[in-house]
Amino acid sequence: MSTTLAAHPPLARRTPALTNLRALATLARRRLTLTARTPRELVVPLLTPVLFALVIAPALRNALHTSAAYEAYVATGTLGLLIPLNTMFAGLGVIGDRENGAQPELLAAPVPRRLLVLGNLVVALGVTALQVVVLIVCALARGIEFNASATGTVWFVAAATLFAIGMYGVAETLAARVPRQEEYIGRVPAIAIAPWFLAGSLFPISAMPQGLADFAKVLPLTHGLALMRYGLLGDSSGLRNIWGMTSATGRRPAAITVAPIATNAPRQPTRSMSVCASGTKTTPPIEIPAVASPSARPLTSPSGDATHTSVPVRHENDSHSARTLDNPTDK
Repeated sequence: MSTTLAAHPPLARRTPALTNLRALATLARRRLTLTARTPRELVVPLLTPVLFALVIAPALRNALHTSAAYEAYVATGTLGLLIPLNTMFAGLGVIGDRENGAQPELLAAPVPRRLLVLGNLVVALGVTALQVVVLIVCALARGIEFNASATGTVWFVAAATLFAIGMYGVAETLAARVPRQEEYIGRVPAIAIAPWFLAGSLFPISAMPQGLADFAKVLPLTHGLALMRYGLLGDSSGLRNIWGMTSATGRRPAAITVAPIATNAPRQPTRSMSVCASGTKTTPPIEIPAVASPSARPLTSPSGDATHTSVPVRHENDSHSARTLDNPTDK
């Protein structure tokens, strides 16, 4: 006697990718809830960039008598302050979650640990994108004009996203190594604020001394701002300053010519100086035509005709000039 067992269909199993995606969504929702409970992480990073874009940039434009393009230049540069500040404040939440939150339980949960960082990163990118949109809207309401095309918008979004990811990686690493929030806050200005003044935010890096300009080219913020300005304003001068793509008239001209200032005084003879190999200056002889002095008086002949007699005279400094004498016989 034989018995036949009915084949049961295999149970549907969740794929690891789907499981990780749901876990990531849960972790991101949790981080977003914690962020919404602390409005300082939303408002404080936005105050200083908005102040620079809406108040300081127009004030600098009026004080320096620049064009309206400078306002757009500074408004875009404030993004280099907004993104680092926002991501560094997100690192504070990681420290608080480690000290008083549920991070120990999450580390013991059957969830890949990389998802904990990715969940925080998703929320940090979302909050940063919201603040960037608010800043651009405020700038447009202030009358600042941007010149962004479709391709430029893609460049801008890509540069801002990559820069935000890199800065949040710095924040997450610093939060994992610093034991207390006080120490973390003390290191924020050196990471998020100090590089902003050297990365070409308010002026091109070519305006700085050569040593500071070379140091600014190493900063990631300098490259990020150059790409964001290229996408949002169509300005490629930042990229040229970084990679050294200058025009034919370089920063170090071969010769400098100074034009004389026109005055009412009589024109003096011009002498050219040359330096020999030994370092001594020599003066080659220059033939200068005789020029009548403005103060010369005409010589009246007995017949009543006014005549001038110019006699070249050599001075002690070996320069040739011309004197107008009243009469050659009066010497």
